[in-house]
Amino acid sequence: MVQKQQNAETPLGVDLDGTLVRTDLLYESLVLLFKKHPLTFFLLPFWLLGGKAAFKRKIACRVSVEPEALPYNEPFLEYLKEQRQQGRKLILITASDEAYARAVSEHLGLFDDVVGSTGELNMRGKAKVAYLSSQYEAFDYAGDSAADMPVWAASRRAIVVSPSSSFVRSVTQQTEVEKVFTPERATLKVLFRSLRMHQWVKNLLLFVPLIMAHRVTELPLVLQSLVAFVSFSFCASSVYLFNDLLDLSSDRAHHQKRYRPLASGALPIPYGVVLGFFLLAVSFTCSLVLPGAFIGVLLTYFVITSSYSLGLKRVAVLDIVVLASLYTVRIFAGGLAVDVPVSKWLLGFSLFFFFSLACIKRFSELYSMRKQNLSKAAGRGYHASDLEQIASSGSAAGYLSVLVLALYISSAEVETLYQRPYVLWLLCPLLLYWTTRIWLLAHRGEVHEDPIIFAIRDKTSYVVGFISFILLVLAKYI
Repeated sequence: MVQKQQNAETPLGVDLDGTLVRTDLLYESLVLLFKKHPLTFFLLPFWLLGGKAAFKRKIACRVSVEPEALPYNEPFLEYLKEQRQQGRKLILITASDEAYARAVSEHLGLFDDVVGSTGELNMRGKAKVAYLSSQYEAFDYAGDSAADMPVWAASRRAIVVSPSSSFVRSVTQQTEVEKVFTPERATLKVLFRSLRMHQWVKNLLLFVPLIMAHRVTELPLVLQSLVAFVSFSFCASSVYLFNDLLDLSSDRAHHQKRYRPLASGALPIPYGVVLGFFLLAVSFTCSLVLPGAFIGVLLTYFVITSSYSLGLKRVAVLDIVVLASLYTVRIFAGGLAVDVPVSKWLLGFSLFFFFSLACIKRFSELYSMRKQNLSKAAGRGYHASDLEQIASSGSAAGYLSVLVLALYISSAEVETLYQRPYVLWLLCPLLLYWTTRIWLLAHRGEVHEDPIIFAIRDKTSYVVGFISFILLVLAKYI
C-alpha cells in the first residue's frame, strides 16, 4: 500500500518506441514515406545534414501515422491504465517527432504531458534527463534501450521493457528496477515465420514442365529444377517481406494478418529490410548457374510481384489476373530452367485454373468481411457486394480449365507421350469434382483465405492428387 502511494505521488516518464509500442515510429514513417512519396527518398541524405531532429520533422510533415493501428505492448499498456486509475501522473516522452507522440496520446487518453522531438531538439538520452529533472523533483521512467540508461541513472525507479535478462541487470546498476515486461524476442522462429515458407509449395510448379515432358529420371535436369525452386522461393520470401512492410496498416486492421511478425512488432522493421535484401541476393546468386533466360523470368517475376505489392493489388480484378499469371510464370520459368519447351496447353490450363483459385482467395476475404459487417476491404479495391460476381468469374474459370484439359487430351501431342491416352479422360471428372467442391466449401466459409494452404491441409485433395497420379502412370506405362 505504501509503495502504491509513493508511485502515485511520483510521475512516470514513458518512452514510446519499443516500450509503449512494439515498433519504432521513425522506421514506420520511413516506410510510409517510401510508399506515398517514393521519389522523396532521394532527399533523405540531404535532410540528415540538418540533424536528426530536423530529419524527423521533415518526415512528419509529409506522412502521419495511424495511432489506432500501431502494435501496442498490451501488458505494459494495461499497467499504465492501472497507474492512471491510481492517480499517477504519466508523461509520454519520446525521441519520435512530437506530432506522432501527440497523436498517440490523443488516441489513448492516458497522458498528462507529451514531449517529443521538435525540429531543433532530439528528445533522447540526456535531453530527456534535462527535461524531466527540470520539471519534477523525482520521477520514474519506463524504457527499453541503452539510450535510456542516462534517464534511468537520474530516476527513482525503472520499468524495463526488454526480453534480455543481461540488459535488466545493467539497468539495476543504474537504479532500482520496479517492474520488467518481456516482449517477444526476434527469434529464429519469428524470422522463419516471416518468410512464409508454407507458400513455397507454390514453387513446386517449376517441376511441372520436367514432369510433363517425362524427363524426371534425368538427374542433372532434376538438380537444375531444384536450384530454380530454391531461387524462386527465396525471391518470393523477399517479396513477402517487402509486401508486409508496405502493408503494415492494412495488415494490422485484418483479423489474421495482424499477427504477422512485422505487423505485430515481433520482427523489427530494420530486420525485415535487411532480411528481404539478403534473400533477394541469395535468390539471384543461385540463378546464376541456370540459363540466362531463367534469370530474365525471375527478374520479371520480382518486378511483377513488387508492382503488385506497390499498387496493383488495390486494382479490382487486375489483382486476380496478376496472381493467376504469377503461377503461369512459375511454370514457364521451370521450363526455361531445364531447357524444356512448355506446352501451350499447359500454359492455357494453368491460367484458367489459377485464376479460379485466385478468385477463391478474394471470395474468402469478402466472405469474411461480410460476416464482420464490413463494407470495404482495407487496402483492396473490393466491396462486400462484389462477392457474387467474384464467385461467378472464378467458377467459370475453373470449368474452362477442365475444358482446356479435355482439348489437350484430344490433341495429337498426347498420342506421342502416352500409350493409352484415353485413360486421361478420367482426369476431367476428377478435376470437375475438385473444382466444384472447393467452391462449394468456399460458399460455406470453410476455405482458408489462401486456397493453396487449404489444399495442403485437405485430405480429399490428397486423394484426388493420388488418383490423378495413378491415372497418369496407367496412361503412360500400362
